[in-house]
Amino acid sequence: MTNLFIGLFLSTLITALLTTRLYRLFLWYGLNSIFLGLAALEQYKLLDDKALLISALLTLLLKGLLLPYLFKLFALKFHTERNIPPKIRLQYAILLIPAILVFTFYLINPILHLPGKNYISLSIASLFLSLVLIIEHKAIFAKVIGFLMMENALFLLGMTATEGMPMLIELGIFFDLLMAVVVINLLFEVEHA
Repeated sequence: MTNLFIGLFLSTLITALLTTRLYRLFLWYGLNSIFLGLAALEQYKLLDDKALLISALLTLLLKGLLLPYLFKLFALKFHTERNIPPKIRLQYAILLIPAILVFTFYLINPILHLPGKNYISLSIASLFLSLVLIIEHKAIFAKVIGFLMMENALFLLGMTATEGMPMLIELGIFFDLLMAVVVINLLFEVEHA
């Protein structure tokens, strides 16, 4: 089941890269976080790590459900443009995504000889794809969603590379998440003042 959830995690990130509508981007971020939380729950069943259970539940509730709802409220409050065309043309993005995936598998293969190196490769590819999401959009919300998806990829990397997730790291990620929400609110207050 972990393979399925990580595959769905990656597919929602790829779909978010190709979307041109703001509310759909919020939806794909929420699904990305939900699949990450479900993968963490599967890891919890294997490892019986209580900190991983708490992190998985927080990811499901806060990142998967609450944040997309808050982002939609912010977008409605500030009358944000709902059409977010990317700066990278679609045909180039379609070529770039598999290139990043292949590159990370070839990057990790000679370095690591662990049983979970495919998960590590996918999480590093997710980091790069999130960076592409940040770069390819001008809209503030798209950049913040890219940043949050990058944090999801870091969560996946920490979970798969260390066979668990220290609670302290997850609390740091959620603090960053809180700061992202505050920064969004401040940016839009300044922009619409």
